[in-house]
Amino acid sequence: MSENSGVGITGAPARRLAPVPRGRTVRTALILAVLLGAGIASAKPVRKPVSHQHAGATYEGVLVWDDAVKVPRPGLLLVPNWLGINEANLKQAELVAGTTYVVFVADLYGSTSRPKNQAEAGKASSALKADRKTLTARTAAALTAMRSSGKAAGMDPKRIGAIGFCFGGTAALELAKSGAPIAGAVSFHGGLDAVTPTPKKLSARILALHGADDPAVPAADLQAFIADLKQSKADWTLVEFGNTVHSFTDVDADNLPVSKYNPQVARRAYEMMNNFFAETFKG
Repeated sequence: MSENSGVGITGAPARRLAPVPRGRTVRTALILAVLLGAGIASAKPVRKPVSHQHAGATYEGVLVWDDAVKVPRPGLLLVPNWLGINEANLKQAELVAGTTYVVFVADLYGSTSRPKNQAEAGKASSALKADRKTLTARTAAALTAMRSSGKAAGMDPKRIGAIGFCFGGTAALELAKSGAPIAGAVSFHGGLDAVTPTPKKLSARILALHGADDPAVPAADLQAFIADLKQSKADWTLVEFGNTVHSFTDVDADNLPVSKYNPQVARRAYEMMNNFFAETFKG
């Protein structure tokens, strides 16, 4: 895959953690720091596990913020990829947060369910994707937990958004479609099927960041996604990155032709996310 990607734009990311090899964690931190403009030496990221109840089960998300920042910041609900909460995804959350956001990493599987491999992740995420009502209800419960716990971390409750990666991108889009009280949602290489119709007069803005060659999103799904958003008259943007497949922000993705990390596209995508929220929250 070439890093010389074209861009097309259409339209009107103290608990038990899955083990991650130390070399991978360090590499992830360094690469994401460069992409997001984060200063590893000066940042003081804090992680605070936050338990909440939903439908009789316990879920444990993680609130992430830089405690050196003393001014209120927007809050972002971050739904990780299908592996759920693990060390690599928490490191990603720290660097998304930087000094700009308070981030809440959502737990959609439950505190006793942590996928140990891709097979387990596929089973857990597929069950939720097949039941969009439950998926959205769990995401909304995480949003409520973020609202109740974020104030102590300096979160501005009037500026709230959602982002997600792969499976998490689907969850973020479904949350926006549900009419949840968020200003906007960003999907990074998420599923774009239009199972849940987008309501007319949707208040949340939508930004979908998509690899033009992503085999995980069939052409029919992409066209249905566009048609659905067009009928809704929502404020939406779809960005298609040329020569880019699935998981382009995942530094460990290396499984062509399905998935592959693309540092240039990842940098562009994070910049677009920041610009999107800067405009959304200002408005």
